[in-house]
Amino acid sequence: MCHVVTSRLNTSRPPVVLVHGLIGSLGYFHAESRLSEHPVYALDLLGYGAFRGEDPLLLGLTRQIDHVVSQIESLGAGRAWLVGHSLGGAIVMMLADRRPDLVCGLINVEGNFTRKDAFWSSRIMKLAPAQWRMEYQAMRADIPVLLTKCGIDPTPERIEWATAMLDHQSAETIRAVSEALVDATAAPEFLEAVRRIVDRALPFHLIAGRRSLALWDVPEFVRRAAVSLEVIEDAGHLMMLERPDAFCDAIAGVLGAV
Repeated sequence: MCHVVTSRLNTSRPPVVLVHGLIGSLGYFHAESRLSEHPVYALDLLGYGAFRGEDPLLLGLTRQIDHVVSQIESLGAGRAWLVGHSLGGAIVMMLADRRPDLVCGLINVEGNFTRKDAFWSSRIMKLAPAQWRMEYQAMRADIPVLLTKCGIDPTPERIEWATAMLDHQSAETIRAVSEALVDATAAPEFLEAVRRIVDRALPFHLIAGRRSLALWDVPEFVRRAAVSLEVIEDAGHLMMLERPDAFCDAIAGVLGAV
């Protein structure tokens, strides 16, 4: 059975499926309470949360996509709105190319489009496994300092949420998924899949944090084809941790316009 965080079921509206980034999950900020008009599901990727026991050597993006497909199908709701953050943004784009029958539309939240977007993943890959494990342990050991370095005010709630995110997966999973992400987005087939989505006119929207927008390498043809670009002020890449209400309002605005 798929691992979900869900709101009150409303069968008259399509579900909203949240696909997390390299460090999960997207369940910590309780989107279901902020998007109560839709059923909301925060899924765990392989290697994360309920699926933490997966072998890191078997965490390629093709298998992750198959995993998300099986979870969406298990909901029994037909098509869904897919919201993908960072790594999750790349996954939902690839999924929509392969299984458009499952997708009402896409909301790409600073998702990876090119290798430039995977700068942190690329750095992790260059570290020896033991070196990355030590660095990850140091991140977990002093979360207020980590948040401050990211330009985020370390309030008690944010510290609690960041702790949950960092505890959601192992250092080995992050390193393996980083490699899979870089390999997938560096291949020309990835943007070819994105172009097919554009050509099919599948509706998709972009959401970014103001502080991180300039670092997001969105191809020009993607910007032109996007139905909307919503920028969350006073926030960066982890906008849902910094400003969860504004983030959910942006999603609600997309869903309310269709």
